[in-house]
Amino acid sequence: MLYIRFPLSLRNVEDLLFERGYDLCHETVRLWWNRFGPMFAGEIRRKRVSAMRGFRHWKWHLDEMYVKLNGEMVYLWRAVDHEGEILESYVTRTRDKSAALAFMKKALKRHGAPAAIVTDGLKSYRAAMTDLGNEQKQEVGRHANNRVENSHLPFRRRERAMLRFRRMKTLQKFASVHANVSNHFNLERHLVDRQTFKERRSAALAEWQQLAA
Repeated sequence: MLYIRFPLSLRNVEDLLFERGYDLCHETVRLWWNRFGPMFAGEIRRKRVSAMRGFRHWKWHLDEMYVKLNGEMVYLWRAVDHEGEILESYVTRTRDKSAALAFMKKALKRHGAPAAIVTDGLKSYRAAMTDLGNEQKQEVGRHANNRVENSHLPFRRRERAMLRFRRMKTLQKFASVHANVSNHFNLERHLVDRQTFKERRSAALAEWQQLAA
């Protein structure tokens, strides 16, 4: 949880655990997140999908961001809903119609169809949605996609802490796990009072401990 949720390095986590009385190697932390991270993320995603599938006013925000991979720029496509929950992350080397289509097919298959899809002016979205037959759901506006733009910030902080990524497979895996763990601890603390925030935080930690058990 420390490694995925916070912008820490493997050695930072090793030092934090040592302070708490656990003496282990940073490679053990790497092994843990590689083995258990996708399992926990998958369980969180399944609960979210079952809760939101079929919601009449579900709105998605789609956007793509550049990520440096061994000096080469690749694209991380991301879908975020109207509540700020990250639905899907997908890495490609191109930014064309075929990449947008593959990304949207993956998101629709896993989460079902939303009521509306907000995008920027990239023509690849329109072309992909025309192929899928849902172009009438597209919404494009100058500031309409701020929700997904702001959701990029935690991943950017995490990217800097990791000193870039080395492989597309690793980037895809980490983006997916990081997104679902961020969803789990997304407590909207700026929208609620202190007592409500503390109750939600305790509930999130208790549910995480159940997953880890």
